[in-house]
Amino acid sequence: MADAKSDLRWGVERRLEFIEFRLYWEGGINRADITGFFGVSVPQASKDLSHYQDLAPGNMTYDKSEKRYFVSGTFTPRFLTPDADQYLSQLRLIAERVRPAEETWLSSLPGLDCMPIPYRRVDAAVLRTLISAIRERQAVEVRYQSMNPKRPAPIWRGISPHAFASDGLRWHVRAFCRLERKFKDFLLSRCLDCRKSGPTEADADEDLLWNELFTVELRPNPRLSEDQQEIIALDYAMDEGKLDLPIRKSLLFYFQKRLRLDVANALDNPQETPVVIANEREFNLALAEATEVDPISWTT
Repeated sequence: MADAKSDLRWGVERRLEFIEFRLYWEGGINRADITGFFGVSVPQASKDLSHYQDLAPGNMTYDKSEKRYFVSGTFTPRFLTPDADQYLSQLRLIAERVRPAEETWLSSLPGLDCMPIPYRRVDAAVLRTLISAIRERQAVEVRYQSMNPKRPAPIWRGISPHAFASDGLRWHVRAFCRLERKFKDFLLSRCLDCRKSGPTEADADEDLLWNELFTVELRPNPRLSEDQQEIIALDYAMDEGKLDLPIRKSLLFYFQKRLRLDVANALDNPQETPVVIANEREFNLALAEATEVDPISWTT
């Protein structure tokens, strides 16, 4: 695939990838698909299809009655590696109404829906100020509403932000906290206002929990049957029954909660926690280090 792309201009390469994507996932393509998505002329679309045939002979056949190219039985990818995640991620964007279908590479949509998740509101002006502060290495003050019972009302907090992180449901800004003199996570949805306050008070390389990785070793829950363990290993793309995941230490708490690994031993039904942590002792030590220095964000 690299050789096929090496001498192509970026625009041509993208259109050839688009042709191959439609052939693989939707079984066919015509000139209107190319002109409609890329805004090129009909002659250019015809040229792209001919070019594709020259570079990937035998991958598609032309049906004169339908004026459409169809994938052949001898199709072999030349410009992309078929990736289920790439296809499903585009379905997800459509289902969540993040992007209209016409802005994706999909045209023939299957029935689809997505479980609604109450995403947290984030103020665009606050986010813009934080992004600018990170870029310019500035400190800011955020008017922050904590869930800590000692701080029941919003207060202005001085922080030096350096990164953003998602726990899968919520976005945080990672920052040095002037009040507690440590690096912490602040939920973006609880930042009610933001203003710059001067030079940063701490560099990102000082945030050890952010910069240090811990490799979590996952394996199928041994309480499952052998066949169930085999399908879990396949499901999670494990190698020899184990999956190694390098994770920032500052994200270990969220990882444990998201996969419900903190309750794996307490549940009677192992199907509720199909994977467990193989290096549990080391994980707990790393987690204790992270949570002692970096209290969980909803009590910040």
